[in-house]
Amino acid sequence: MTITAPQQIELPLDAALRARAGKVIPSGMYGHMNVTLMPSGFPQFYAEGKGNRLWDVDGNEYLDFMCSFGPMISGYANPVVDAAALAQQKRGDALGGPTARMVELAELMVDTVAHADWAMFAKNGTDATSLAVTIARAATGRKKLLKGGTAYHGANAWFNPNPLGSTPEDRANIIDFEFNDLASLEAAAAEAGGDAAAIILSPFRHDAPGSTDQYIVDPAFARGVRALADRIGAVLIMDEVRTGFRLHTGGAWEPLGIDPDLTAFSKAMANGYAISSVVGIDPLRQSAADIFATGSFWYAGAAMAAAIANIGLLKATDTPAQMNRVGQLLRDGLQSQAAAHGFTVFQSGPPVMPFLRFEDDESLATAAAFTDAAVRRGVLLHPAHNWFLSTAHTETDVAWALERTDDAFAETRALFG
Repeated sequence: MTITAPQQIELPLDAALRARAGKVIPSGMYGHMNVTLMPSGFPQFYAEGKGNRLWDVDGNEYLDFMCSFGPMISGYANPVVDAAALAQQKRGDALGGPTARMVELAELMVDTVAHADWAMFAKNGTDATSLAVTIARAATGRKKLLKGGTAYHGANAWFNPNPLGSTPEDRANIIDFEFNDLASLEAAAAEAGGDAAAIILSPFRHDAPGSTDQYIVDPAFARGVRALADRIGAVLIMDEVRTGFRLHTGGAWEPLGIDPDLTAFSKAMANGYAISSVVGIDPLRQSAADIFATGSFWYAGAAMAAAIANIGLLKATDTPAQMNRVGQLLRDGLQSQAAAHGFTVFQSGPPVMPFLRFEDDESLATAAAFTDAAVRRGVLLHPAHNWFLSTAHTETDVAWALERTDDAFAETRALFG
């Protein structure tokens, strides 16, 4: 293949905004949205999104396979979701109390999620996982949390992967175990003694960014987790902040016939509008009522209206199957292209949330070069985080992307010889 010169994306307005941000925002940007941690071709600031496309502030267009790190599931600027949110916004959002949308959304969550008998709402994923842990501790009168060793469950002092600003005491009640390893979980439970309040885990292993593969849950492990939680009297918390509504509309382990006690949702729940939820079983209802947890914006109606509309869209068709089918086409194409260019790549996790890594790439230099080449050709990927599919991605979009990733593989091969 003849290697063409890579497209050079000019980002003058983006650069100007970064300079201004550096004066008024710590480090110019923070958290996982800070693209100074990314290859140089990635824009920091965006102007518009529609369907599966994004435009940065300099007018460059991208086919987006990150979906804003998960919230976008029905397409940017989805007319049905946006109309519902706008209609409520015109009547009022944060009012003197909640709107009727809160009751309607709670009813919808209970109707949608098999194990749910009640629902509470907040604004982001950390809110939801923190709320779930608080309910579990209130219900059991215990302190210890059994958690996957490198799993991410929010940016609070308990779970933040960066310990800076927290204290050892904040994490003293966390005991780690290995995902898909029942012996490890049993050992963690033994260490907790009779003080295990909860087991918290994701439906499949999608832990730290970098060179760590994702792992689909072993059904025997899932059954063992449920049995252990019952045996020791711990609350089983499922963190579906990242996976919610993509793996299964009613809850990721529902096809396995295994129900958690509490589930935390956020990200894709309202197609980008800020909302999260904890749903739970009847025996935990009183503990959820007894704790004090609140926020001035937790009861606002516009995001709840958006969630009702979005979940309605997702329930209307078998959206997980649709997204997985398109995601498998992307995965198969990338695998073939990588081999043709002499790369060994490993793809893991479900096709709707794919993760790709290169062999012998602990430093992520190859992944960074590949994704940098892809983004300069208009395909937005990530070198160290799983990607996301949405209902707005089609077979035609995948074909368009693969034309460009083929050139990105070629450029990367030229760089690494």
